[in-house]
Amino acid sequence: MTNIPAHGAGTEDALREAANTMRAVRERCVWSQQIDHRALVPYLVEESAEVIDAVEAGTRDDLREELGDLLWQVLFHAEIASRDDDDPFDIDDVARGLTEKMVRRHPHVFADAVANTPEEVLVHWNAAKAAEKSTRTSVLDGVSERMPSLALAQKVASKARLVGVELNRALAEPASEAELGDSLLALVVRARENGWDAERALREQVRFVESQIRNAERSGEHPASG
Repeated sequence: MTNIPAHGAGTEDALREAANTMRAVRERCVWSQQIDHRALVPYLVEESAEVIDAVEAGTRDDLREELGDLLWQVLFHAEIASRDDDDPFDIDDVARGLTEKMVRRHPHVFADAVANTPEEVLVHWNAAKAAEKSTRTSVLDGVSERMPSLALAQKVASKARLVGVELNRALAEPASEAELGDSLLALVVRARENGWDAERALREQVRFVESQIRNAERSGEHPASG
C-alpha cells in the first residue's frame, strides 16, 4: 500500500468540515436545493477566472480566498452528484479517484521509476495518461471546446505536432478576418514553441492597458463617459 504523507495538522478535519457545511447548505438552503450541475457552470467559470486573477495580480489573501471559493464549487458539484438516482458519487469518491490517478501518474514518486528532469517526469505522466485513455481514437479526444480560444489554439497546436501536422508560422499583415485568424494562430504556434502562455501574455497586456486607462482617468485627462 502506498503511504501518502499528510500536509499540515488538521487539514483533513478542515476539508471534512467544509464538505459537511456544503451538505447542510444543500439540505436547508432553498436556492441550493434547486440548482443542478448545468446551472452551476457559470459560477464555476467565474470562480476559476477569479483564481487566475489572484495568481497573476492579487495578494496572498486574495489567492487563499479565491481557492476556497473554487473548492466550494467542487464540493457543491460533488454534493449534487451524491443525490443522483442513477449514478451517485460523493466528494470521497472524487478524492479517492484523484489520489489513485496522481499515484499512477507519478511512478517516480510512488514506485520505482526514475525521473531526474521535468522532461522525464512528463514522459511518465504521458505514458500513464495514455494507458488510462487507451479507448480514445484521436489526440483531440478530451480537448474541451469550451476553453478560451487562445488556450484552445495553443492546445490544438501541441496536438497537431504529435501527428505531424505542420501549422503556419509566418506572420503577415492580415487583409481579412480569415487572414487575421491565420496570423493569430501563427502567433500561438510561436508561443507554444517558445514555451510561452499565449492566453496569459494577452491577459497581462490587457491588464497593462487597463492600468493606463485608470491612470488617465485619475489624472483627469480622459474622464469616464456617462
